[in-house]
Amino acid sequence: MRTELLTNLLPKKMREQARRFMDAIDLGRELSDPRVLVSLLPSGIRGIVLQQGREGQSEALVKHPSRFDWTYPADHPEMRALYTRAKKAQWNPDTELDWSTSVDPHNPERPLLPETFLDFDDLATCGARLDERERTRLLHSVCGWMLSQFLHGEQGALFAAAQVTQAVPFFDGKLYGATQVVDEGRHVEVFHRYLSEKLENLYQVNDNLFVIIDALMRDSRWDMKFLGMQIMIEGLALGAFGTLYRQTREPLLKNLLRLIIQDEARHVHYGVIALKEHFSKLSDRERREREEWAFEIALLMRNRFLVDEVYDEWFSGTMTRKTWREFVTRTPGMRAFRTTMFSRLVPNLRELGLIPPRMLARYEAAGLLVYMQGRSATTIDGPQMLTELDAPAHG
Repeated sequence: MRTELLTNLLPKKMREQARRFMDAIDLGRELSDPRVLVSLLPSGIRGIVLQQGREGQSEALVKHPSRFDWTYPADHPEMRALYTRAKKAQWNPDTELDWSTSVDPHNPERPLLPETFLDFDDLATCGARLDERERTRLLHSVCGWMLSQFLHGEQGALFAAAQVTQAVPFFDGKLYGATQVVDEGRHVEVFHRYLSEKLENLYQVNDNLFVIIDALMRDSRWDMKFLGMQIMIEGLALGAFGTLYRQTREPLLKNLLRLIIQDEARHVHYGVIALKEHFSKLSDRERREREEWAFEIALLMRNRFLVDEVYDEWFSGTMTRKTWREFVTRTPGMRAFRTTMFSRLVPNLRELGLIPPRMLARYEAAGLLVYMQGRSATTIDGPQMLTELDAPAHG
């Protein structure tokens, strides 16, 4: 609190630079494992301090082994089955989605998000009293922010899928991976088109999301890149897509998410079966490193996905960033996001053997152990997931 007061005395440009350094320091404080800190520190400097994600372009040059197999074996039946499913499930955004649909953020019959997504009474106690139109505009901004981060995550997934396809040791995995590259390119296309044509609202990549994507893209180990993108980012996004799918009443967005959820369910399934076999062959030291890394990244994504860019646009002169982040953490819509996100992620970490007995207490202390007995990606596919999401809510 004292540091924040002193920082506010600085000129605006210096105040912003000081905030970035403090955010980078806070990132380091949240990491309890020094190896995870070391792996994320360079990306933290690039993303939070140097703001490279806000420059519009960035580069990550990493050499990856390309595994050729001139015998073309049928070496993994489950992956081959996924490949067959993926070929049948390809869809064309130009014909499957009705882009002529009018999207009006102010239409109460087709809200992007329900008004209950944000606790506006709570927001008023933070110093921001909004009228009905301003509330609708803020929900429009929050929805645009979420979809923008989905878009940026899909670009990371596109590049990671291309890299992993050349490096993965399973030939059937390479065939499936080729379909995922196409899927991810399609997801980038439809999210960008929806944001630019319908919402007319594209936010920059969130600094913390940039840090994680940048670190993964620079990692030369295919399994760490796969764990981060396929299980962590894609798995959490799958849960987030489900929450937005259930809450939105805007028909084009709902149909777009319906199609993407079915793709993403296959992607996470592929990640689980590819990594489960690979992890079973790792040394104790290598496995422990991945166990710690997955836990730390899960907490970072829970604690730092705080809609800061909307704060900068709306409330930087109304309340402190700390007040906004506390509001976002407890507001109903974001609580629902975290619940659904981790209900998809934790069972997959369990399936991969990355939640050993020694870490159960840490997951429980973080409030994540409650999701431990959920269904992993190998036991629920996209259509089943949609059936659950379409079922009437209970409670």
